[in-house]
Amino acid sequence: MSASAAAASPGLRFSSSTPRSALLHRPLRRRLPSVRCSIAATPSARAPPELVESILSKVKGTDRGVLLPEDGHQEVADVALQLGKYCIDEPVKSPLIFGEWEVVYCSVPTSPGGLYRTPLGRLIFKTDEMVQVVEAPDIIRNKVSFSVFGLDGAVSLKGKLNVLDSKWIQVIFEAPELKVGSLGFQYGGESEVKLEITYVDEKIRLGKGSRGSLFVFLRRG
Repeated sequence: MSASAAAASPGLRFSSSTPRSALLHRPLRRRLPSVRCSIAATPSARAPPELVESILSKVKGTDRGVLLPEDGHQEVADVALQLGKYCIDEPVKSPLIFGEWEVVYCSVPTSPGGLYRTPLGRLIFKTDEMVQVVEAPDIIRNKVSFSVFGLDGAVSLKGKLNVLDSKWIQVIFEAPELKVGSLGFQYGGESEVKLEITYVDEKIRLGKGSRGSLFVFLRRG
């Protein structure tokens, strides 16, 4: 989820250095023509199950990568590189990208969630979950749920997906919406994120942001 998803990637919007993002984002500078993502079926290129389980085991219990040491991040990157060899052709056109995904890892702690995921932010905001929903044909919804001072809160983003090439997508996000308890409001403006889909199957999706952040998404349900 640049949550920095919501809560941008991608991730899809999962990156940011300000609380404006929820899962990857940066200020919007220009619009690209909208290109709808095709839901045409794509031949399956299944990776060995042990590789999928390996990357999930390496990120489990790490608070989405925050608790991993440097060598742990390298191990995740190495497995991601191996999985990338099994990526299907033109993953952006595969129906596998659609569904509800949980952000279980990001190589840069502040990419999913922005300032909510800095060391100080994590002391104040207890992250409950980071979810990204990709809806056919071209809608992405990012949400970071948290608790603060005994109240439940969330940062949500809605974006439009544009296909850039066979692996890269761009998402234009509307202004984020913040809710804490019964209070809710929008703030900031539009933003955008670019993400390369490096692997996707029925269980996981891997993505790499335009600034190099690695994301691991786990399909929910």
